[in-house]
Amino acid sequence: MIQPASEQPAAYRVSHLDALEAESIFVMREVVAEFERPVLLFSGGKDSIVMLRLAQKAFAPGRIPFPVMHVDTGHNFPEVMEYRDRRVAELGLQLIVASVPEALARGLVTEPAGGSRNRIQTPVLLDAVDKYRFDALFGGARRDEEKARAKERVFSFRDEFGQWDPKNQRPELWNLYNGRHHPGESIRVFPLSNWTELDIWHYIAREEVPLPSIYYAHEREVVSRDGMLFAVNEFIAAKPGENVFKARVRYRTVGDATLTAAVESEADTVEKVIAEVAATRLTERGATRGDDKVSEAAMEDRKREGYF
Repeated sequence: MIQPASEQPAAYRVSHLDALEAESIFVMREVVAEFERPVLLFSGGKDSIVMLRLAQKAFAPGRIPFPVMHVDTGHNFPEVMEYRDRRVAELGLQLIVASVPEALARGLVTEPAGGSRNRIQTPVLLDAVDKYRFDALFGGARRDEEKARAKERVFSFRDEFGQWDPKNQRPELWNLYNGRHHPGESIRVFPLSNWTELDIWHYIAREEVPLPSIYYAHEREVVSRDGMLFAVNEFIAAKPGENVFKARVRYRTVGDATLTAAVESEADTVEKVIAEVAATRLTERGATRGDDKVSEAAMEDRKREGYF
């Protein structure tokens, strides 16, 4: 006998954000179950902040069972560094800093021409992975950010040299992840692979996650360069002929301060940022990261060398 519609059990549904959260938590728990020495890369940027929140929920009521590591170029926004240190202290986490300035001092890398240290982050990262014998590294990369990142699996295999070959990745059918690896090899793990920038902001709003202040609109001295607005600070000075002016801006991403541009904005609350992101047609990296404009394959070239 068919039950009347009024007596049938309600269909069980989860929201889009709940589904993304559950998938990411599942990935994190799989890593802790399969690997011996995982670490979470934490820069103080919004994606790594969301990863940290997911890790809290994944392992509550216990503590997060792995350290966090920042690959520090020495070219940081002060607001981001203050947030990083404060958040790590609040959660009682172990912070490992893989320092580019220290690597320069001991001769592991040399200062590149042009001032950007973005490219020399790679050997510093690989050196830290070898030193601490990390076998799984959580990263906040998302597939909507950039073409090379769209090629990544959730579990991204790296060989004994830390290098990535997009043709040598493992299938992930039915969300089954293969973490097998030999000594010296590692897996980069991307729990946010299926999230978008808009998903990140909706989650920040729902979870009331605090962020560094530069993610919201504020007044700053900037110069217009290559179609982007760069803050004038200790790392960037105006070139001859460039006009320094004040603008109300915010940052969509907070990488190396020598390369990361701001966008003009009046979005000074989470709700306003969500409305702004929903209306834009430019990815955050495409709009604000000078390092990705070197060539069409700039990111993929760095990833093949071992970059995150």
